[in-house]
Amino acid sequence: MLYDFIVDEAIPASGVSAENFWTGLQCVIKDFAPRNKELLATRDALQLRIDEWHRARKGAALDLEAYQSFLSEIGYLVPEGADFDITTENVDPEISVVAGPQLVVPLTNARYALNAANARWGSLYDALYGTDAIPEDCGAERGAEFNPVRGKRVIDYGRSLLDLAAPLSEGSHRDAVQYTVTEGALAVSLAGGKIVRLKDDAQFMGYNGDRDAPVVILLGNHGLHIEIVVDRNGPIGQDDPAGVDDVLLESAVTTIMDCEDSVAAVDGADKVLVYRNWLGLMKRDLVARFEKGGQTVERRLNPDRTYTAPDGSVLTLPGRSLMLVRNVSDILQSGVVRDREGRPVPEAILDAMITGLIAKHDLAGAAAAGNSRAGSVYIVKPKMHGPEEVANAVALFAAVEEALDLPPLTLKMGIMDEERWTTVNLKECIRAAKDRIVFINTGFLDRTGDEIHTSMEAGPMIRKGDMKVASWIQAYEDWNVDIGLECGL
Repeated sequence: MLYDFIVDEAIPASGVSAENFWTGLQCVIKDFAPRNKELLATRDALQLRIDEWHRARKGAALDLEAYQSFLSEIGYLVPEGADFDITTENVDPEISVVAGPQLVVPLTNARYALNAANARWGSLYDALYGTDAIPEDCGAERGAEFNPVRGKRVIDYGRSLLDLAAPLSEGSHRDAVQYTVTEGALAVSLAGGKIVRLKDDAQFMGYNGDRDAPVVILLGNHGLHIEIVVDRNGPIGQDDPAGVDDVLLESAVTTIMDCEDSVAAVDGADKVLVYRNWLGLMKRDLVARFEKGGQTVERRLNPDRTYTAPDGSVLTLPGRSLMLVRNVSDILQSGVVRDREGRPVPEAILDAMITGLIAKHDLAGAAAAGNSRAGSVYIVKPKMHGPEEVANAVALFAAVEEALDLPPLTLKMGIMDEERWTTVNLKECIRAAKDRIVFINTGFLDRTGDEIHTSMEAGPMIRKGDMKVASWIQAYEDWNVDIGLECGL
């Protein structure tokens, strides 16, 4: 099943021949499967020594200086080298410049994956009305029927946001009765007859429709965008003085398409499902059909969004979030592919080769308005333990690039700082990937799980609720940010 998928679906139009792919995979497995086994054995050996150290001192107060010296002696703590800056190039602005939300979604579910990719743009009005961002007191309760009291609060909140993000030179968006475009600037007519502009004209990015009656006004703020949707016949706009029917926000600028934490891909059929959905996203032809309200709904990736810029040119903005793919962790083995001795191969090798192969459809321009405009593939690497494992992943990425005829450093790396061995050596982990790394992050559940596993013999753990406010977990979050900034992220 996996073989047929790769040969019949993933390889065609990728620029890689079937012969070269299988030869390349064989070479990568031969080189990296033994190294993967060695690194996992090193994990076990160090953990055994840590367990023995704690057992030998059971009942005694923890001597932190002695413990730190011990961890350095066994190679768990590595010397920290000189300061440096990362050198990663060709990174899309959604990662390198723009600060915005990131979603994580299971790749086994096409509908969820499409929803997440399309969540780059969303209705502020819908989000406010349907969540507890708007309190349900004083008659503003949610219910099966539209509640005009709640609706009024939603609109008022929306105007407050506009005043905060794109203030007028004077007055408030609440008082707007008409939006027009005059001499390349946004003109806002207020109740009472006064016409004002934005406090900062540069925040007016574009529009759709006629200049005298635009149907969309595009505003910018800190690299993100806001659409004011005008429709005087719309369900909300018909009662709005300015005809504003909705406010759309650019929100989830990146999404991690997940092969690991949020999925359970345990056999060939599962892996093909994951890979096929990733292929559909990279080729932009993924479709999900489902029943909703007695009707069949079809979901696809949204197109890019186009506007008339203030100078009359065409402005195009991405309609989808930038998609990253999270490969599985190095500890997993997969019987879907076996080596010459019949042994399961590390699943992380398969993920790197196959998700990389599939991403070539995006890089080759097989789909217009594709994913990465910078020509990169973003692979999130989870649960790596220390600099050696990061360095091995860097070498694996280089080998995959060679096997797939990709330019060097095409495969970028996101390091998930979720294991204690990585946390305490974070600077050296980043150094090992300094020309590929695009982000680091933290994760409470995995990080605390590894803390429990690493320190199991040190004594009983505090409860989860107490752990969330413990000094070490706060230090972990601060440390991650401080080291990342220090290294140039």
